[in-house]
Amino acid sequence: MRPSTRYAQSGGLSIAYQVVGDGPLDIVYVPGWVSNLDHAWEFPRLVHVFERLSAFARLILFDKRGTGLSDRNVGFPTLEQRMQDVQAVMDAVGSRRAVLMGTSEGGNMSMLFAATYPERTVALVLNGSFAKGLWAPDYRWAKTAEQVEEELASIARDWGGAFDLSNAAPSLVHDRQARDWLAGYLRNSASPQDAIALWRWNTEIDVRSILSAIHVPTLVLHRTGDRWVNVEEGRFVADRIPGAKWVELPGDDHVIWAGDADRALDEIEEFLTGMRPEPVSERVLLTVLFTDIIGSTSMAAELGDRRWRDVLRRHDDLVRTELRRFGGVEVNTTGDGFLASFQGPTKAIQCAGAIRTSASGLGLDIRAALHTGECERRGHDLSGIAVHLASRLLGYAGIGDIVVSRTVKDLVVGAGITFEERAAAQLRDVPGQWQIYTANPAPE
Repeated sequence: MRPSTRYAQSGGLSIAYQVVGDGPLDIVYVPGWVSNLDHAWEFPRLVHVFERLSAFARLILFDKRGTGLSDRNVGFPTLEQRMQDVQAVMDAVGSRRAVLMGTSEGGNMSMLFAATYPERTVALVLNGSFAKGLWAPDYRWAKTAEQVEEELASIARDWGGAFDLSNAAPSLVHDRQARDWLAGYLRNSASPQDAIALWRWNTEIDVRSILSAIHVPTLVLHRTGDRWVNVEEGRFVADRIPGAKWVELPGDDHVIWAGDADRALDEIEEFLTGMRPEPVSERVLLTVLFTDIIGSTSMAAELGDRRWRDVLRRHDDLVRTELRRFGGVEVNTTGDGFLASFQGPTKAIQCAGAIRTSASGLGLDIRAALHTGECERRGHDLSGIAVHLASRLLGYAGIGDIVVSRTVKDLVVGAGITFEERAAAQLRDVPGQWQIYTANPAPE
């Protein structure tokens, strides 16, 4: 029977979810592109997938913001907002920790969630997933910009009609029931313009730099002949997640419900039911923010100790106010600046912009630097290459600059933040060349 649909509140939006089964393990199923919870139960092949998973676990299904039964017309999503939606659904059903099962584009957010919230992630299962949405010289398997434009034109032209299964599920290309169901499923999942916007958003995703920060048990499944996401993309992901189990399955289908679905589901069940509980890692993906006051030494000499201490106290108060407002955590102060951490880069950039604006009211010029990477967390203290790298980036910031690494830029797709590219730099004591950008957060 079709389960009832409930709603979780996430940042003022309503996120639709369903719960199936009551097993000892929670699985959050993260769909790709678009979905519709109610319409999903009208197709026996997808119902079979849900029934297999819910036979050994409590299966948690949801429609991502902007799709299906969740609030629609909500603007361009970010990966951070989607992670917030998952947490809201987990909280609503009383799930402290869960397996994140991401299929296709749903895998990207699942990877980021596992790296950012290991304390809430039992394991990670990826099916037909990728790390980057567009072709690049060092990622040659993704679609080119020209191919994406052709796909978008096809979506705009054919949305609502029978869906072409030749790439998504070639084994069902002549199955009228599958084609008709998928057409209705997509129509009920998003409007044509929303579908196009989300498809374009998918191509801008790049999570390559955070794969090494995933430290939960991970299973990566991919079919050898997948026509939508090249099998090399799955191998790329598996090779870069520490300890990941790689399973290559026969077949050309991309979606899990086509072809030999039970072969994939057998692998998932064996992996999850045979797992041993792992201690929660103290290594976690965080965005690190450094700020400081430009010209603080000369200003202190000009004002004198007493007046300078007053200015510095007011500066510290305003920084702490903005950190609380944007969900930042103060790690320590650096005399005339702060080291803080955030669960995601969007809030960190917005916070840096707010600090810059507030400090100007005190007659202070601020600069800031951010990097997203793996940190070692011991109590309130942070260490690791991410902290070291953000500190080095600060030296490349001028008056009012918010400089960020490429990793930060790649993770804030859809956040309305623009970037100006600067020259690549060799950072002291940090191997390799690092591309640096100046971030321009949208005014509040």
